[in-house]
Amino acid sequence: MADPVRCAAEAARRGDALAGSASTFPAFLLLEHPGPWGVDALLDARLPDGLGAHLTAAARGTGVRVLLARRHGSPRRSAGDGHRVVAAHARAGWCEAMTVADLGDVAALDLAALGAGHRPGWTPLPGPVLAVCTHGRHDACCAERGRPVAAALAAEHPDLTWEVSHVGGDRFAANLLVLPHGLYYGGLDPASALRVADATLSGHVVLEHLRGRSRWPMPVQAAEVALRRHLDQTRLDAVELAGHRRDDELVTARFAVAGASYDVTVRVGRSAPARLTCRAGRDSAAYTFETVSVADVPA
Repeated sequence: MADPVRCAAEAARRGDALAGSASTFPAFLLLEHPGPWGVDALLDARLPDGLGAHLTAAARGTGVRVLLARRHGSPRRSAGDGHRVVAAHARAGWCEAMTVADLGDVAALDLAALGAGHRPGWTPLPGPVLAVCTHGRHDACCAERGRPVAAALAAEHPDLTWEVSHVGGDRFAANLLVLPHGLYYGGLDPASALRVADATLSGHVVLEHLRGRSRWPMPVQAAEVALRRHLDQTRLDAVELAGHRRDDELVTARFAVAGASYDVTVRVGRSAPARLTCRAGRDSAAYTFETVSVADVPA
């Protein structure tokens, strides 16, 4: 019997570009739930009655992505352990957490306020959250490639690492979401994931695996990566977006870097149709971003 076709292996064979592929959410809500998660985590997992449907509806249009999370290995939990809940906002740059006895209590959270950047008033987290997608029921690649990455990160950074449900971009597994920065990384293995963790803790990014920042549109994500490569700039806080505009298929983003300004223009296109996820029933086209120019802006 032939080996099953895997979307991540096919994407690597095609050379699908990582830059500009991050899901576009400014805010995230992680709910500790050991699983099983099913195909659609919020609707299929054994959450308190009605909670998944409520959160799915409440999050719509707010800019909040709700994820289920668990510690690697899903250790046994006692009834008194409670459930950890983490809220993060990539644009505002904060991350807070609390423990609830009943996950149903999360239904009272104002997701519109969270999406707008308002803190829930929980305990601030001092370190980043390293969220690895291991959602195998959603896509086999996420489990096969994500779990070894989660194991490596959990061994080195147990308090920072979570396994999470679908974050987007299955074909780029293993995928890592770094909060509160909203940084998406893809194509990771255990060694490269540890490099990303070390870089994050020292205030840097790893360009080789950077998909983009979730708080920016995809063409702007691609433009940032192109500018960082042009300048060989990896410092996390070195690049700030000043604005962007679109003219048909061309998107120009202006960035400020160390007192200087740069305009980066990318051309938005579409790839040849391909199988973008393991579960896909048909081929689909993905967005592509070609760097047209990187230019200094006169003072």
